[in-house]
Amino acid sequence: MAELVARRYAGALFEVGLEENKLDSFEQELGVIAAAFAENKEFGSIFKAPMVPKEEKKGLIENIFKGKASDELVNFVKILVDKDRISVLDEINREFVKLVNEHNNIEDAVAISAVPIDADKLEALKAQLTKVTGKNIKIKNEINPSVMGGILVRIGNEEIDGTVKGRLDRLEEELHQIIA
Repeated sequence: MAELVARRYAGALFEVGLEENKLDSFEQELGVIAAAFAENKEFGSIFKAPMVPKEEKKGLIENIFKGKASDELVNFVKILVDKDRISVLDEINREFVKLVNEHNNIEDAVAISAVPIDADKLEALKAQLTKVTGKNIKIKNEINPSVMGGILVRIGNEEIDGTVKGRLDRLEEELHQIIA
């Protein structure tokens, strides 16, 4: 249910952003606002409390975000307060980012490695993935010592496992098949 609601609101905001040619600024501003709610639990709980009147909540939104976010985004958050949908703000943000990425032919990727990847190598990996997928790749590096060596790349629902651990697991599986 929350996913459907989030998709609808994200879609509506996307349409406005597309009309106004403000998709990038909306994406950035919505991310900041969603992070403010996620990082400050006390702040978020004020907006979930039924005892606090909606007008006070909207005034708080106005005071905090006016001048830091566009009028459209401030009004959008006020609508979420009016419709008691502020609890799905994080999901709306995720759906909005998906819509913007789809519109701009962007795919998010994660390169998981045991140690940080040099910026040059990460850029080369990004270029290679862009060539292979035909999409503009946004890549970030995550560190996970259990990888042991090599790189595990996740793009959407796909995984490219070039890790030592992955190779060892495949070798173990092959050996079990030979023995059985």
